[in-house]
Amino acid sequence: MSPKSEDENPTDSLAAFGEKVRALRRGKGLTLQQVAERAGMAGSTISKIENSNLSPTFDGLLKLARGLDVDLSTLLDGEKPIGKRPVQVMGRLDVTRAADRVGYDASTYIYEPLAMGLKQKLIDATVVVVKARTVAEFEQLVTHPGEELVFVLTGAVELHSDLYAPIRLEAGDSAYYDAGMGHALISVSEEDATLLNIVTGGGGLPLED
Repeated sequence: MSPKSEDENPTDSLAAFGEKVRALRRGKGLTLQQVAERAGMAGSTISKIENSNLSPTFDGLLKLARGLDVDLSTLLDGEKPIGKRPVQVMGRLDVTRAADRVGYDASTYIYEPLAMGLKQKLIDATVVVVKARTVAEFEQLVTHPGEELVFVLTGAVELHSDLYAPIRLEAGDSAYYDAGMGHALISVSEEDATLLNIVTGGGGLPLED
């Protein structure tokens, strides 16, 4: 979702995001059910998002991007792609200054997406502040298309999954895993941990069926 200023009403922000999702869907000539099937979400969930009755989690945003066949940058800023995916030209470059990063608060995590000036990227890279302290804070383990790499920048985290015992990661450690496996990260250091998170296969270029 787009960044919020100090004076912006959260309800207005949610309504604007819903309108952006609807515009992206209609611009691609897709029905609610078509987006839902491609995203692996319920049609009623897509409808609630479009009607400003639901704010998606970050993995929900990734699934929604897949359903709309856009990358995370396009979904968050709401620009509507016209026609076919443009041919990618080698030599693209985007710089994200530390002072320009904006956060999306998803309760358990705060996400600060990088390279928001580029569309149809092969990866989505994000700086993540891990707020969660217990797995119980998640409604369910996170799953989404593609593969994921986390690199711990500060603090320490514990990686929980539905296939492996919890793994502790300290600053400088990293883990790479299939994102379709249920997973969640919690801070186990005194301060909230920060990560570099990279996801591939779930954004601008959909996974092969």
